[in-house]
Amino acid sequence: MTEARGPAGPNGTTHAWHPPGTPCWASLMVHGMAATQEFYGALFGWEFRRGPRPLGRYARAVLNDREVAGIGLLPPDRQLSAAWTPYFASDDVDATAESVRSCGGTVAVGPLDAAEAGRLAIVSDPMGAVFGVWQAAGHLGRGLTGVPGTPAWNDLFTYDAAGVAKFYRTVFASGGEPVVDDDPDDVVLRIEGRPVAGIHGAGAVLPRDRGPHWMTYFQVEDVDRAAERVAALGGHVVRSGGVTAVGRAVTVADPEGALFAVVSRSDQPLG
Repeated sequence: MTEARGPAGPNGTTHAWHPPGTPCWASLMVHGMAATQEFYGALFGWEFRRGPRPLGRYARAVLNDREVAGIGLLPPDRQLSAAWTPYFASDDVDATAESVRSCGGTVAVGPLDAAEAGRLAIVSDPMGAVFGVWQAAGHLGRGLTGVPGTPAWNDLFTYDAAGVAKFYRTVFASGGEPVVDDDPDDVVLRIEGRPVAGIHGAGAVLPRDRGPHWMTYFQVEDVDRAAERVAALGGHVVRSGGVTAVGRAVTVADPEGALFAVVSRSDQPLG
């Protein structure tokens, strides 16, 4: 079964359903909701609407009347860093969470219901990279891609790409087997033949203060102008320049330090 997608054009590609194993949502947990919404609203043109509150205060970012990402409030009594987390679609989040455990990963939150929107779990792979699992009900996930301000791609930076790829292959086998390319340190995950995410083995080069982590890329018209805008809004550039699976990218951080990347997409739709 393939992903239900609307026509691509100047208004982007709309999404009606995401096959199991594909990134379907990106969520940011922060300490300051108002300031964070102001930052991303100015950067990407997002507006916000209230979302379900299974874990506290939460807002969904809206672009062209489509929901594209979420921002939630971290518990004030916990010393957690602000971070973007990708969510992968699942037809049965309870079964996926059990598969995560049996394959050496960890289930940190859930599975639990997010009101009428769906059911979720927050987990980590055996190397410690955190990601979410989403079983859609009223909320199908991101509703738009292909235009500036929308998620474009997800990359995992880890110690051993080929090894951890086996974990994702097993956990999301119900969505079609991901394929490992020839380079064991540069893996592309595919669902039903379509590239959906990348895994990069950084080994000892991976910063110790960051560890294995997923990176969310957002499409922009011009990466250099976007990076300048990030700095002007109180964020900063972490790593400038670099060619990715979807185009030239710059890694940046928002005012709370949450990492993400801005990318000027190539013509080939990968995300």
